[in-house]
Amino acid sequence: MAELGTTLNGQHLSTTTHPPGATATGLPSVLIATRHGESTANVEFQLAEAVGALSVPISCRDADIPLSLHGQQQAHALGRWWAGLPSADRPRSVWCSPYVRTAETARIALAQAAGLGAVPVSLAVRYDERLRDRELGILEMLPKAAIEAKHPEEAARRRKMGELYYRPPGGESWADVALRVRSVLRDICAEEAGRPVLLVAHDCTVLMLRYALDRLTEAQLTALEPVRNCSTSLWRAEGDRLRPAHWNDTGHLGDGEWPPAARA
Repeated sequence: MAELGTTLNGQHLSTTTHPPGATATGLPSVLIATRHGESTANVEFQLAEAVGALSVPISCRDADIPLSLHGQQQAHALGRWWAGLPSADRPRSVWCSPYVRTAETARIALAQAAGLGAVPVSLAVRYDERLRDRELGILEMLPKAAIEAKHPEEAARRRKMGELYYRPPGGESWADVALRVRSVLRDICAEEAGRPVLLVAHDCTVLMLRYALDRLTEAQLTALEPVRNCSTSLWRAEGDRLRPAHWNDTGHLGDGEWPPAARA
């Protein structure tokens, strides 16, 4: 079987050839992953990074951060994209992080797709805590300038260890997130075999999904750009693996490339 070519920082990937009649068993037919729409924290962290601020005006816990108005518009665009997919690729199952910003993204996109007659109005969203965002422990809700100022030893350790293995006190490394992503993938393969599935998650969880599915090295992983808000990444079941068709695509949003959000 010919392997699919991968362009690490590009969106669209080449096609795969496989033997006639090859089928996949124990895999969803199509797996689509998206990051939530722009959140209010994304906006605040972008402003903080631009001026070197040491704090952001966020008092709620990370799990309760909602979408911005722009993020809601992105979720509507995601729903229209969903409705426009070929019938065989159109997700009939949704697995979602339980955080407010992901739940809102899934709800809005589903309502949009259902309103266009593409999916049943009654389609249920399954919330799974393994798809939650990376936990940053003592670095939670701190802009980069604040981490350098308040925790210089952690900033230095982070640079030395690299994102894959650096675990902040009380938090998780990317590798920790990869473990729970692999766990949820096993359940998805067991329960959604032969069905198209949509995952609604976060930057880090979608990155770790690609790390696991595409068997990336650390160098390949860290060369990737952050996952854009409401971007779509798609894998197809071919042979015994899910193989990538496109990555981090935002063409459906209709307003060009979205700059990577700094946090949340």
